[in-house]
Amino acid sequence: MHDAQLLRYSRHILLDEFGVEAQEKLLASHALIVGAGGLGCPAALFLAASGVGRLTIADGDKVDATNLQRQILYREATVGQPKAESAKAALRDVNPEVQVVALGDRIEGARLEELVATADVVLDCTDNFATRHALNRACVKHAKPLVSGAAIRFDGQLAVFDLRRADAPCYACLFPEDTAAEDVACAVMGVFSPLTGTIGTLQAAEAIKLLAGIGTPLNGRLQMFGALDGEWRTVRVPKDPGCPACSLKS
Repeated sequence: MHDAQLLRYSRHILLDEFGVEAQEKLLASHALIVGAGGLGCPAALFLAASGVGRLTIADGDKVDATNLQRQILYREATVGQPKAESAKAALRDVNPEVQVVALGDRIEGARLEELVATADVVLDCTDNFATRHALNRACVKHAKPLVSGAAIRFDGQLAVFDLRRADAPCYACLFPEDTAAEDVACAVMGVFSPLTGTIGTLQAAEAIKLLAGIGTPLNGRLQMFGALDGEWRTVRVPKDPGCPACSLKS
């Protein structure tokens, strides 16, 4: 690291558990963030500020006035702009040294697999089960750690599925693909603004721990947060030996 980086990241470097080595790992890392909404915005902000060397942000939507209540990368002046490009511009102001790749199209199929294969960690900041399961399948195939977040109304969820470990569960172990599940949209049900910041920020924290090789990631555990009462609950998620998504990888 050069002198300006040593100064910028000095508060990380001062941490005994972090230091120069972990910061250098971040600078050499690539994180894929799928979804630049309420979860993706705070996650991307903290990853960029923390010095993750390359961020790929994928979102096919445009900024809407209703997003401004919680999607903190955007401003009134960016309403109508593609989210991915608007997020890239905002993150450039936060940390111009971070390489940000903006993808404004829906990623799926071979393109999704290609992106997952090149990433060191994948953050699922989406709001629909089809995309979540597609990301999970790609992460299982390429043995990439997946940091999953969700937030609706006053309820948030956070989980890590480190597919580099043979004994780790995958997203489908928790939410099987063949189980009927209804996507619930913020546009219909609403969402408490700070909740998305809480979950998205914790996604960034888990991603940084995975990239830097510090602490104990949340692998195999689901954390649930109720913003109305401020209570957290943690549930162990075992690997399903019959899971069609990951059982063949064990």
